[in-house]
Amino acid sequence: MNGGGQRAPGAGSPALPACSPLKMCSWVLSCCLALQHLAVQASLLCTFHLLLLPALPEGQPRTPAAGELLARSLFACGVSALLQTSLGSRLPLVQIPSFEYLVPAVVLSSHLSRTDGNGTAAASLREVSGAVVVSGLIQLALGMSGVCGWAARRCGPMVLAPSLSVIGLSAYKDAASLCSSSWGVALLLMLLTVTFSQHLGSCRLPFCAWPRAPGGSVEPPVPTLRTLSVLLPFAAVCGVCAILQHLRVPWDSPDPTTARFPWANSTFQPPWLQLPYSGEWPLLTPRALAVGIAMAVGCSVNSAGCYVLCGRLLRAPRPPRDACNRGLCAEGLGSLLAGLLGAAGGTAASVANTCAGGLTQDGSRLSVQVSALACVALGTSPRLAALLTRIPLAVHGGVLCVTYAVAVGTGISYFQYADIDSGRNIFIVGFAMFMALLVPRWLGAAPAHLATGWVPLDLLFLSLLMVPVFLTGFLSFFLENTVSGTPEERGLLQKTGAGDGERGKASSVYGLPAGLRRLLPSCKAFPCCFLCPGREEEEEEEEEKEEEDEEDGCRAAEEGTAAAGEGTRLLLKPGSGEAQDRQPGQEEMLAWHTGA
Repeated sequence: MNGGGQRAPGAGSPALPACSPLKMCSWVLSCCLALQHLAVQASLLCTFHLLLLPALPEGQPRTPAAGELLARSLFACGVSALLQTSLGSRLPLVQIPSFEYLVPAVVLSSHLSRTDGNGTAAASLREVSGAVVVSGLIQLALGMSGVCGWAARRCGPMVLAPSLSVIGLSAYKDAASLCSSSWGVALLLMLLTVTFSQHLGSCRLPFCAWPRAPGGSVEPPVPTLRTLSVLLPFAAVCGVCAILQHLRVPWDSPDPTTARFPWANSTFQPPWLQLPYSGEWPLLTPRALAVGIAMAVGCSVNSAGCYVLCGRLLRAPRPPRDACNRGLCAEGLGSLLAGLLGAAGGTAASVANTCAGGLTQDGSRLSVQVSALACVALGTSPRLAALLTRIPLAVHGGVLCVTYAVAVGTGISYFQYADIDSGRNIFIVGFAMFMALLVPRWLGAAPAHLATGWVPLDLLFLSLLMVPVFLTGFLSFFLENTVSGTPEERGLLQKTGAGDGERGKASSVYGLPAGLRRLLPSCKAFPCCFLCPGREEEEEEEEEKEEEDEEDGCRAAEEGTAAAGEGTRLLLKPGSGEAQDRQPGQEEMLAWHTGA
């Protein structure tokens, strides 16, 4: 994934030193950041199930309760996030059932509702779960075979720019439908988020300071309003809605567009503790196989783009091939678990949580892992998971608006690396994005236009062509690699220099822990060879690490205030309010892991 530039985006502005490799987050701050991830994740999970449940057959008593469905998804997402942050790409990525799972699931459920008159909602969910199992197996195959890393390395700025932009734009319809339940609540949440993150981002509360360093140096307080610019508005707006509802003040205006969002079996009270398992095996049919293939392809494109998006927002080197392959394998295992548990969607990297992390400058891997553990705990309690259904719909819409907007802007920023004035590039971007928005709308209005005579093939094509992210990625990748263009036009001039120089730094971000590498000496054997860096890359990484150690030692000797590798440039200058200057390569590293 090369979006190469000589400087990381935003390298000129000081980044939040929160949870950097040199500072351990306090547990209080980590828990707050975990709650922030959980709030965004809850909105996405509720939105997913709200849009899926109306497509299931109606009037059947065996429809699972909303709390049970949410509990299964939460449990699988928590396990997948733990795998992703420890064994996968190592990026701080929260896992959710993305919209690339939703569209094929709705296509399959709608088809079953029309054709199977005697079918139940439980049987439909079993077939959807079977498609999720197939999707997990295919994701595992794509990761183990190295296809994901191979494709990711061939995606230049002209592929990343439209793909990331459409990832953000793909949620605007759902966000508008949710916000229409109460535009006042949604606008209040967006206003507070913009105010905290943009206008009051430099405000530092004295009681939220870092622990004092052993040497006695003064640590700056955390910019609390920016760091928690999603959690604080979320909690405040939910509190206001609860108070208004208690006082019987009408604030939620009924809208016809949101009348299709009832929760199934809302009067049923699920148990406090229960294993997140439906008690039935997924149903594997030719239709489930076709829809599962579409799910796997769409989610793989979304996840590959999310890896690049996360690295760019957190100013890290571009993800190497082995990290992309491991990340997709982790998501495949999560999807496989979700399907076996009877969930309605698999697991994929959450674009909204990634954008929220970029908005708040939170790159803590520990906070994501704490959030994952909370998801696992909620997954064993359907009663607690059902509490998420009480979050107002307008709050979900506001969260979608403020998070997916960051994805659109990040995608647009990739145009700076290519010659956007070129007629070739203008055609590629315009055609890919226009067709990605046109084809799903056309097929959604008249799905009968796509009829090959074999139902599984119809469902496969319909599921793929109604996913804007897949269409954009496929068209831009095909045109970028088939239409001739100069390196200047394609934005590939900085590819070699930037990529080779970042390999040593990338090993600290995406590489597996040293202890795990020692315990797995045979992981380079087939078929796991694509999950580890090659011999040449390892040699270059070692050389880069030695050079960095030498530079840090020389700098520490000149300053006389720090040992080698301590990096005092991350602290404030004595008597000033500005951070010391950082090299672009070093700044890319400061938003990452809290430990090996």
